[in-house]
Amino acid sequence: MQKEVYYVKSFEEDFCTKTLVNHKKVTFQNVFEIVKERKIKPNTKSFGRKRRLSTTILHENYMKTYRPQGIIFQTSEKPDCIYPFDLTVLAATRDIIVHYYRIKDRLHVYYNRTLIPGFEKFIFKDFKSMVSKYPSPKKAWIAVNKFRKEKGYNELPIQKFRLVEYNEAVFYKPIKIKPIAIFGYRKATPLIAEKLNLPHYVSAKHFFEHKKNE
Repeated sequence: MQKEVYYVKSFEEDFCTKTLVNHKKVTFQNVFEIVKERKIKPNTKSFGRKRRLSTTILHENYMKTYRPQGIIFQTSEKPDCIYPFDLTVLAATRDIIVHYYRIKDRLHVYYNRTLIPGFEKFIFKDFKSMVSKYPSPKKAWIAVNKFRKEKGYNELPIQKFRLVEYNEAVFYKPIKIKPIAIFGYRKATPLIAEKLNLPHYVSAKHFFEHKKNE
């Protein structure tokens, strides 16, 4: 793993994190609050798990992100656990969703689903052990499809592959962060970065490759 560890928290287009309140998705934190307070709070409650903050650790084989815009940061705090993919791929259902905006009126139903029994085999205590077992998304893809099939669920079609292209580093408590950069390709994103006095990159991958070449 690279010497410097960089995390990503992706946002929706309005650069906010969301949570569910009375079956409706509402704004939880916006990027300006996060940078000012230098703190990100757990916002996701789903699949019977504790409320959590889901982030991604950037690595040469894991440079994709859940959404195409967000904040890149560093933290001295360690994740409580790490999955080699989006937790969604372990849902006990045939109906795996890649883009949540397509079910925005049914999110509470989807989030209340359970995980396939035995899913714990994909929980890792640290990134080093995770990437040692699953050095690439392709390895994780093969493993999770084998697991789903063994448990009586359908294998995932190739259209769902993007769900394994990024890891999920989970925190159960608010974490203190050092903001590093803003990423995203939309026209307004550089303006947000400028207001926050942070560098802007088109994507997390672009940022990571730039750091590698420094």
